[in-house]
Amino acid sequence: MPIVSRGFHGRARDTRHKLPPGQYETTDFPVLSAGPTPIVDRDEWEFTIRTETGERASWNWAQMTALPSETPTVDLHCVTKWSKFDTEWQGVSLDVLLEDVETSAEYALIQSYGDYTSNVPLEDLLDGQAWIAYRYDGEDIAPEHGGPARLLVPHLYFWKSAKWVHGIQLLAEEELGFWETIGYHDYGDPWREQRYRGD
Repeated sequence: MPIVSRGFHGRARDTRHKLPPGQYETTDFPVLSAGPTPIVDRDEWEFTIRTETGERASWNWAQMTALPSETPTVDLHCVTKWSKFDTEWQGVSLDVLLEDVETSAEYALIQSYGDYTSNVPLEDLLDGQAWIAYRYDGEDIAPEHGGPARLLVPHLYFWKSAKWVHGIQLLAEEELGFWETIGYHDYGDPWREQRYRGD
């Protein structure tokens, strides 16, 4: 007689310690966007970092994907209260892209095709905390999920991980992004439930 019966896969893993307050776990990957999905041809895609002094560094698709990449596995937490655990990505760390950029800026305004913006303190993009991701779950990122490339900043609510990313403007003073100008929290820490201004 078998010790473990067919179909038994062990105990369900306890993910409560990974779930920020007010969130629920999903295995789906909901699609939420503020407007129409931009379709960006990789041959025309470009990513640019501009400093507060006007210095510029840029990469086309071939240059970006030729850089050393990482494959982080991270949890995602959306302000609409869903969380998705252990998502697998591939992309270039912002540490690599900012390595030779001289700046004294403290803030970053993320810019996307389609004119979407998101603001993030620069320190939240460094030290292995953020990537320009171009693959998800072993495949190219679909346009509805932000492809060809999106920012990935998993320790903040997912709206900070701007889709269709094409640049970062480094700033001495904070400039609010799209959702922040209409009442979302300036920072967006899921563990402190910073969903809206005043939280």
